[in-house]
Amino acid sequence: MRFSLITIVILLSTLFSKALAQELNCQVTVQASPSLQISAVDKEIFSSMETTIFEFMNNTKWTTDVFEIEERINCNVLITITEMPSTNTYGGQIQIQSSRPTYNSSYNSQLFNFVDQDFQITYQRNAVLLFQPDQFRNNLTSILAFYAYMVLGYDYDSFSLEGGDKWFNKAQQIVLNAQTSGYTGWNSSERSRRNRYWMVDNALHQIFKPLRKCFYIYHREGMDKLYENADQARKTIFQSLNELNKVHASKPGSPNVSIFLNNKVDEITNIYAEASMQEKNQIVNLLKRIDPANSSKYQEILK
Repeated sequence: MRFSLITIVILLSTLFSKALAQELNCQVTVQASPSLQISAVDKEIFSSMETTIFEFMNNTKWTTDVFEIEERINCNVLITITEMPSTNTYGGQIQIQSSRPTYNSSYNSQLFNFVDQDFQITYQRNAVLLFQPDQFRNNLTSILAFYAYMVLGYDYDSFSLEGGDKWFNKAQQIVLNAQTSGYTGWNSSERSRRNRYWMVDNALHQIFKPLRKCFYIYHREGMDKLYENADQARKTIFQSLNELNKVHASKPGSPNVSIFLNNKVDEITNIYAEASMQEKNQIVNLLKRIDPANSSKYQEILK
């Protein structure tokens, strides 16, 4: 009896400790493109892949920080398989989204939303994903770990100025480990500037520090105080977005700025719905200058 009680206590302690260590509350979906012909066996493999990725993202201890269950970072992974060129080989895209709650409200502000088209992996049913920060094991593990650290980096950046440095550096190490793997998405020499290499390189580059300052002020001094004092919060949000002028002057059309603003178009439109016409004109003129590709969306603010 005594042995059984001790065993139960140890098991409960282990489970409790593990729950506290989880940083991510990650929902995972693996689906086939409508144009892809798949069999019942393929469906089972996709289901297995979904479960494997879910367990990897949610059960890996990504940091040394302690998270309460309610503090976990909400994120979503959506994988769409568009091709199966050979046995156990899959290609397609992966979309990663993350958000964080705003103070004194039930609203969740989207921090990160990106569709990565460089998704090529090998996978066998019921495979176990093992991650080592200092080595490349396989492309699936590396892609998932890279985005886990990017999600952490952006979340920490939203609570303290450049607070995500440690996690962005870990993401960059994954990039370096993967550069000789032969898979796309990891190298500076590739045609696309919207790949994993440039995403994290830009996040850590001196030129993009105003974007990270904007990210912090926008969320911590703006969104978190919106329900406390909406007028002041809007002014703060405008000031934070004004920081993007510095990045635009050096790197016009930067993917990192585009990713940030694409995430925020609808949110900013809602924030300024009750603003004065003067405020609306100010924010619209600013955003059109920095992000002309979304000019028509920003025009909606003036209605």
